[in-house]
Amino acid sequence: MAKALRSLRRIVLAPDLAEVSFARRGFAPLPTGHAAARLQDVPRAVVCGFEWAMEASGTREVADRLELLDAEQRGFGYEGATMAFTITDVMGRGQRTRELLDGPGRPHILLAYIGIGFAMARLPRVLWKKVLPDLTGQPFHPVMSWLAVDGYGFDLAFFHTRRWVDEQRVPASYPWQGAPDYFPRAVDQGIGRALWFIHGARPERVEAAIRSFAGHRRPDLWSGAGLAAAFAGGCGAQEFDTLRRLAGAHAPDLAQGAVFAIRARDLAGYVPGHTAVAASTLTGLSVQAAVKLADDSAVTDDAAGPVPAYEQWRRAVHAHFRPEGAMSR
Repeated sequence: MAKALRSLRRIVLAPDLAEVSFARRGFAPLPTGHAAARLQDVPRAVVCGFEWAMEASGTREVADRLELLDAEQRGFGYEGATMAFTITDVMGRGQRTRELLDGPGRPHILLAYIGIGFAMARLPRVLWKKVLPDLTGQPFHPVMSWLAVDGYGFDLAFFHTRRWVDEQRVPASYPWQGAPDYFPRAVDQGIGRALWFIHGARPERVEAAIRSFAGHRRPDLWSGAGLAAAFAGGCGAQEFDTLRRLAGAHAPDLAQGAVFAIRARDLAGYVPGHTAVAASTLTGLSVQAAVKLADDSAVTDDAAGPVPAYEQWRRAVHAHFRPEGAMSR
């Protein structure tokens, strides 16, 4: 019976591989070449992770299956697995999400938060208070749990592009980590990440899409685009350079997102070549220097207040790239 219920949940809640193809979603055609093709592997890895977790008997089985993904895509598999475990935990009061993230998923914690956001997009808001596991003792918890809201925004834009990108709707606020006013901004960071995929890693299209949004939303959108570009790639050095140039005054936002992506890659233990190129081109730093900047800027006290510690951390990184004398955000 339990296995039958897991299968039912998988069928009802997970998109199949065909549904996440860029052509099926109506996204911009990908440029030719290996780098662009790898970009489409990202949502496929997420779906595989989800399905494997839904069918698995435990976290060890999921981790063994995720090892079948190459190192570049494995973190995305953990996104999908965390999404699945979050849904089953909330619906059945289990502890699989915590077991995964305290165990083999620990190096992928930053992407796992995004997977929690994918689950949020499929759960009623009344259940959101149950989605975040107790990860006390982990260095990025709960400060970086705002990436769950980022993941929620990404899911909205990826699967409901007309509403959240074309019509540029703003979601109702939610008191995540006691900061309801910041919730829409974190959603925009996820929408900015989605734009990198929706527009096929083509800098000119990404810039035009961001420019169509209201001015106050653009910094977070550029940050999200920088995170996606540096983490997922899909292009080469020339395109990264074009992206940085087109960002203009928002280049510090782009660089801040890239730094967080580089930190996440380093934490997972594998930094692909495109991330190293993005580090150099989008931030002017080596991978090691970007990681050091992220760690030196870290804000670990998530005390309640008008500015979440997560945003304080983002601002500290952003300040490193801001021209001297420029006004802060």
